Amino acid sequence: SETRVVKHLTPQFHRGAETQSSIKIYACAVTTRTCSSVSAPRITTHYTIHPRDKDPRWEGIEMERFADEADVVIVGGGPAGLSAAIRLKQLANEHNKELRVCLVEKASQIGAHTLSGACLEPSALFELFPDCKERGAPLNTPVTEDVFSILTEKHRIPVPMLPGLPMRNHGNYIVRLGNFVRWLGEQAEELGVEMYPGYAAAEVLFHEDGSVKGIATNDVGIAKDGSPKDVFERGMELHAKVTLFGEGCHGHLAKQLYKQFNLRENCEPQTYAIGLKELWTIDEKKWRPGRVEHSVGWPLDRNTYGGSFLYHLNEGEPLVALGFVVGLDYTNPYLSPFREFQRWKHHPFVARTLEGGHRIAYGARALNEGGLQSIPRLTFPGGLLIGCSPGFMNVPKIKGTHTAMKSGMLAAEAIFPKVTADSVDSETAGLHVPEYAEAFKNSWVWKELYSVRNIRPSFHNYFGLYGGMIYTGAFYWILRGKEPWTLKHCGLDANQLKPAKDCTPIEYPKPDGKISFDLLSSVALSGTNHEGDQPPHLTLKDDSIPVNRNLAIYDGPEQRFCPAGVYEYVPLETGDGMRLQINAQNCVHCKTCDIKDPSQNINWVVPEGGGGPAYNGM
Repeated sequence: SETRVVKHLTPQFHRGAETQSSIKIYACAVTTRTCSSVSAPRITTHYTIHPRDKDPRWEGIEMERFADEADVVIVGGGPAGLSAAIRLKQLANEHNKELRVCLVEKASQIGAHTLSGACLEPSALFELFPDCKERGAPLNTPVTEDVFSILTEKHRIPVPMLPGLPMRNHGNYIVRLGNFVRWLGEQAEELGVEMYPGYAAAEVLFHEDGSVKGIATNDVGIAKDGSPKDVFERGMELHAKVTLFGEGCHGHLAKQLYKQFNLRENCEPQTYAIGLKELWTIDEKKWRPGRVEHSVGWPLDRNTYGGSFLYHLNEGEPLVALGFVVGLDYTNPYLSPFREFQRWKHHPFVARTLEGGHRIAYGARALNEGGLQSIPRLTFPGGLLIGCSPGFMNVPKIKGTHTAMKSGMLAAEAIFPKVTADSVDSETAGLHVPEYAEAFKNSWVWKELYSVRNIRPSFHNYFGLYGGMIYTGAFYWILRGKEPWTLKHCGLDANQLKPAKDCTPIEYPKPDGKISFDLLSSVALSGTNHEGDQPPHLTLKDDSIPVNRNLAIYDGPEQRFCPAGVYEYVPLETGDGMRLQINAQNCVHCKTCDIKDPSQNINWVVPEGGGGPAYNGM
């Protein structure tokens, strides 16, 4: 298809940027926790908050963008996006059709931003590639042991893994999901999918009738103060008949689409957790390839949802993957998920595996926990939502890869007849494919999520963890999820924090440098890197709110819930008080700040393409 030039940004983008730039500035003297009239230091310089058409430094800068056309554009090179791309090309080959499929991925390499436990249920994989093992799929570690525990501070209470319980892992595989995704990428390339790693989708484009036209990749060459560098280059536009959004948990484009098309009008708010993970090499005498360990309880209290995993991998060396998950509906602003993770590793049941070992990798990622109740409308003119972006994770299974993959396959099968039709009969310029939502409701994904829909919200009771476990045993195991009611969640995670004055600070032990570690040395193991001279991609709608509200009321929880040390409060250079410092170069793209900020003032946007963590098989 021909490459042509498209002038300037879309009208929708300009209107949104102008609205966001109408900011009132306040400040607060932190030592007294009271407001003053002093202007807050400027933090945000990103053009989504400060429009370039109002900035004289941008006068005369060339703002034209090249555009290209494809049949289907896919945002996100994770399990869902790659499965959709692969299935589309499979169908095209089966029907002898020409089909151009383009996939953009913000990581510098496919799989570099992928992080999960991961214990893979292979059902969707076997559907996509019945011969996956012959193709070299990295399924090196079948599960051989399944251990579940309730931890107290010093002891372990074993819980039997009865047949039929959602966390039972018979028939599953322990994988390094980044390696698995990389393998999926190789299969997609072999089929002719056009892959563009290192290109972040920064903006949704719309036709005049309001349907999705495609996406624009991010601009590069912008200085930290928001001014153009000599090497400034506009991103490019990718137009398509249908655009699939598979950005992963809490995608920044999906957030815009929710508002644009009111996709969340008939569902509950999404609820989330943060998962932190490490890879260790351990003493070979302690290595039990195929062993899966999960726990709940200590160090979290009964009213804080969370748990742990420790998986023994068979990768040619004695390697374990371990991690800790904390529900982001926790209430104490002094809680630090990272420090809870480090404390958990000192439990006698865990430490015995790690003693004498060596930590080789670290990372973190938010994950959807809302389940069926929180899934938005999946289709809209010109586009579809797939994978962890809308939230297909099976929470009690702690698995979402198989459901994400299947959603991508269902999307491909629904759109293929329409994008390859000789004549397109559509009321919109971008194709609307409601058949995808219908196929989803008739699939095993829906049935699976329906059966476990009440397990996560059942933890919102006086007894917390223990009440939820009783509910799971009494209703899920006996009724198999067929109870005639549906429980609700407690609302937005951002609204759950209590004021600091109503909570007790948590005293965390100092890391010993052998089993537990400090935050910055952990971030160094993530390989995260960003071009230093670019506007921070952690943008604030109002630069004064962090000090005026978050620090004043909640004692600055962003400096504790961030797993990468991005946010810290430091003294003002002149006068009394504090200011928020954003170390954007540390960001591992987990999205926790965008979710948990009690003021909902942080908006995560894409940095320059290729920036972020460099996970090696996480």
